[in-house]
Amino acid sequence: MSATRTPARILCVVGARPNFMKIAPIIRAFADPQYGLEVTLVHTGQHYDAAMKLALFEQLKIPEPDIDLGVGSGSHAVQTAEIMKRFEPVLDEMQPRAVLVVGDVNSTIACALVAVKKGIAVIHVEAGLRSGDRAMPEEINRVLTDQISDLLFTTERSAEANLLREGIAKERIHFAGNVMIDTLRYNLDAAVPAAVTIGARADADKTARFLKGFGILTLHRPSNVDDREVLCSLLGVLGEIARETPLVFPLHPRTRQRIEAAGLGSLLDGPDFICTEPQGYLEMLGLMKQAKLVLTDSGGIQEETTALGIPCVTLRENTERPITAEQGTNTIVGRDPAKIRACVADILHNGGKAGRVPEYWDGKAAERIAAAIAQWVHSAAPAGSRAWPAPTP
Repeated sequence: MSATRTPARILCVVGARPNFMKIAPIIRAFADPQYGLEVTLVHTGQHYDAAMKLALFEQLKIPEPDIDLGVGSGSHAVQTAEIMKRFEPVLDEMQPRAVLVVGDVNSTIACALVAVKKGIAVIHVEAGLRSGDRAMPEEINRVLTDQISDLLFTTERSAEANLLREGIAKERIHFAGNVMIDTLRYNLDAAVPAAVTIGARADADKTARFLKGFGILTLHRPSNVDDREVLCSLLGVLGEIARETPLVFPLHPRTRQRIEAAGLGSLLDGPDFICTEPQGYLEMLGLMKQAKLVLTDSGGIQEETTALGIPCVTLRENTERPITAEQGTNTIVGRDPAKIRACVADILHNGGKAGRVPEYWDGKAAERIAAAIAQWVHSAAPAGSRAWPAPTP
């Protein structure tokens, strides 16, 4: 790439916690002058916890956003509309060559819609993931964002098949690998030891018990926490598991609210749980590294546990990341207490399923993305043209 070429401005969007882990390696890769790319970072403020944002930006070494839209909370419709309203003047002022969005949150689809309607190219990182569950707001965001993106970077080969089936042209699809795993590998040595995180929240005896062997629990999906009967059933079987293997439970604010509103807080009292506030990235990474197992309904954690070789029990009926179950350490069990008990028993007594790290989960996905985008934007075609040449594999 010519060092004298005028850098192409790429406007990168983040909005929610999972986005931060995905954008960090992309910004590092774009900083390499060989690619001729200039980053403008926009934070929509979709996740509006100031302390969490500060901790994540510091830990992941993400530069302070150039623009913060400060959108905050709201219903899906209100939040998406507000992001669009506030993002449009940013595009009018900045006139980037392309807008890069990651993942499947409201900020992803909102900013992609504004860009495409202004004739500005859209780049989607983590494209083509499908759960097949259209009741999930994230699934709608994924499908629609992919349909209007000019360049789509996938994390696993099955994603390309999904995109082709939906009519996306093959030349717009590029298998790059998983930027979440770039971040994990980059930060692995800096992870906060589990003893530090647990010891700050428990007395010496409880800490000692947990460090003999603990699991991690995360819950936040509406299908798991919004219905009192479902939530009560899950907490009941998880309490049984915790009596054998105590659980660290970082509570999503929404989950905490649902538990309190349902009067189920007593199910988490006692010696078998350590309930915490949402953890920083390095704290959570340290906990996962040392856990015997992880029970979750999170998509990203399914990937991280596969990369770490830690057994994962997914409390959902489906996953948009099938490679974690097909090749990794993930088992999809849904909400059936009997299936949850059986899977956990297999892990604790037999070690659970063996997995392997999938193709291109090698810590170099962001470099492949930067190289492909550089070739793309420095071609002769104008921004927003669907006729741009495909990147070289």
